[in-house]
Amino acid sequence: MFQSATPSVAELHAALGIPAGYAATRGLVAQLPPPFWVETGLDRGGRPIWLEWNASRAFKRLTEAAQGDGVPIVVISAYRSNVHQARLIQRQLERGVVLDTVLGRIAPPGYSEHHTGRALDLSCADEDEPLTESFEATILFDWLSRHAGHFGFRLSYPRNNCLGFIYEPWHWAYA
Repeated sequence: MFQSATPSVAELHAALGIPAGYAATRGLVAQLPPPFWVETGLDRGGRPIWLEWNASRAFKRLTEAAQGDGVPIVVISAYRSNVHQARLIQRQLERGVVLDTVLGRIAPPGYSEHHTGRALDLSCADEDEPLTESFEATILFDWLSRHAGHFGFRLSYPRNNCLGFIYEPWHWAYA
């Protein structure tokens, strides 16, 4: 699907069928990677969690505070490259999901907060279906809602957000 070693955002969009200028019509802002990364543990799949330096420090403090309150945090996803983001979209398209629906769930390459190294998708150890709205009924969501702001994190996509993304109670970003 992706021909060059490091395709541009425009090439990725074209390969996925995302119209030129799509991001502007949605009010999306380009999300750039930080100048350097800090490995911040492992995600649920055993992959390194790469975060921007300040986000890493803040997330470590947040995690320690949550654990101190008996609320463990599981990271499902953190940094994603543009190509990885495109692959997530491509998989949905291959399953027959319409592009407009996919783009309401997954930001186009170049426009995901995950590119910045400041966003995390979170879960609980006992959560059966991560990355679903059911996360809002967990003790972790309740804890994050009350405490995440003290560590510089915010819920990025609340219900009816202005960017048109689905409600993502599991997606938190360092501001």
